Parts: sequence; structure tokens; C-alpha cells
Amino acid sequence: MSEPKKRIEELRELINYHNYRYYVLDSPEISDEEYDRLFRELEELEKKYPHLITPDSPTQRVGAPPLEEFSTVVHNVPMLSLGNAFTEEEVVEFDRRVKRFLKSEGEITYVAEPKLDGVAVELVYLDGVFTVGATRGDGITGEDVTQNLKTIKSIPLKLISRNLKIPSRLEVRGEVYISVKAFQELNRQKEEKGEQKFANPRNAAAGSLRQLDSSITAQRPLDIFCYGVGLVEGYSFVSQWELLNTLPQWGFKVNSHIQLCKNIKEVIDYYHSIEKIRETLDYEIDGVVIKVNDFSLQEKLGAISRSPRWALAYKFSPRQATTKIIQIIPQVGRTGAI
Repeated sequence: MSEPKKRIEELRELINYHNYRYYVLDSPEISDEEYDRLFRELEELEKKYPHLITPDSPTQRVGAPPLEEFSTVVHNVPMLSLGNAFTEEEVVEFDRRVKRFLKSEGEITYVAEPKLDGVAVELVYLDGVFTVGATRGDGITGEDVTQNLKTIKSIPLKLISRNLKIPSRLEVRGEVYISVKAFQELNRQKEEKGEQKFANPRNAAAGSLRQLDSSITAQRPLDIFCYGVGLVEGYSFVSQWELLNTLPQWGFKVNSHIQLCKNIKEVIDYYHSIEKIRETLDYEIDGVVIKVNDFSLQEKLGAISRSPRWALAYKFSPRQATTKIIQIIPQVGRTGAI
């Protein structure tokens, strides 16, 4: 077996395992940054050796299948994951790709939003009434967690109408999370009870949302920010900016730090401004999300495999910290080696 093929198979096995830990067990063993590094290495190898790409490669699909404890829900519009960028050069190149695909020489308007580190869900409303709620799952099918989502007070059970028309069908996407302050209090309570603490706010949100007993979920401080839609019938939007300004009128919670950017330079400036206030926010974010604002342009751009061409996650650099080694205890293995 050639070295590239061997490494590609190793990476696929590793990524599939960590997908399982993250998406199915809600118990990740590595950081997002480490996962991104593995995925990017696989993408680069497959780009270099395209004849080694197989249909079951992690690069050709979205996420992992759901557990069987909950019934499954099929998403009418797939909940795709986003491609990642880690440098300004990669963001500028994304803008160039968009322009090349659209054959446009003018500036592209984007909407930039904080990228929450939570659990992606879809909320289905029929004639303004919350009917079904599901996790993202593998992007095609998710888990039915309707009863658990109903316990989140920031999710409207019935849309506010006022002077705004109510769609006959509205599928809203959002990110369920637990605030930093609420997470700290939740862990304090668990420590008092002698229970195992949650590793981080995302882990706490995922574990709380996937409880089989919704009364347990109701005791957890879950919240949500809404950021997009799937299938919509009886209403139409022309842009992401219009959508984000319409959702609150129906009663949905939208992040206050969203920004309309006239060009990619304003997107990069926005990224740095959010990076500066990151530590002051009461929720975990790991970057910003960039979306082409015009929905007609989004439709033209379409998607490739696991991600849309019209959106990108611009990730923050990994947090750095200094640790102190207190003690090293050597151990002898079964072969006699230390």
C-alpha cells in the first residue's frame, strides 16, 4: 500500500472515530482545532490524489448518524456544515472564488455573525405553531427532540403575528447553548451533589438537549440564537440580512453582534472586532460565520459535498495557556519499558 493511501485511510478512521465521539456520544476527546487539522490534512491529500477519493470519505458527507433512542426527522433542506478558514488570505481567497463563480467584478455584500459553539437544531412551525424540533444529526436526518426544545423559554411555541404575515411552513435553524455564567453555576451544583461535572458549555448543552426525560432538560439553563431557515412556504426573503431582522419580529432570539458588510475588508475588520470582545461575551464562540447576503446569489453558488459555496467559518486561533508540571510518575509497562 502506498504511503499516501495508507495515511488517507488512517485519517479517515481517526476522523470517523472523532465524529462518533462528538456527534453521537457528545463526548469529544480532542479540541476543535485538532479535529480541523486532521480534516484539512485529509482534504489536502485527497486534492493531491483525487483518484483515492471514495464515496464514504468524511470529506464527502456531513457528520454522523443519530442514536436510536429518539425517532428520526428528515430535514427538507440539508443542514450542511461550513468550510473553515484560519487566515485572512483564506478569507480573501473565498471572496475571490465567490466572484469567479458568479463572474462578478463588483463587491459582494456579506453578513457576518459570531460562530457559537453549541448544538445546531431545526424548529418547524406550521401556521405559526411550533410542531417539530430536531437536532442536525448527519445533516440529512436528525433526532426528534421536540419535547426538550419546548422547555427552552427563548423558543416561541407560537409565532408573534402583529402586522407580519405568518408562513404556512417555517423551518428555523439555530444554535442551542448554555451561557458561561449558567454553565459555571450548573457545574457548581453538580459538584455539591458529588456528580461528574460537564467538560464545557457545549458538552453541557448537548447532554441536556438529548435527555430522554424532558423534565431533566427543563432544569437545565438552555438558550438559543437563531440564524437561518430551511424550507419556507407562504413567505419569501431576499437576503440573509432581511431574514435576521425578520426573525425577532416573530419572536425568535437573534445575536445582537451581527453585521452587514459591504465587502470582504469589512468582514475581516468585523472578525477582529469580535475577537477583541470574545472573552467578554457570556457564551462560547470559536470564530465568525460569513454568508453571502443575497439569497439569489446563494442559490446560484449552491453547495459542494458537505458545505455551501456561499458561506464560510472564519475560525479564531487556538487559545494558548501556560501549564506547570507538578509531578512526573514513571510507570513500567508489561514489556518492561518505562
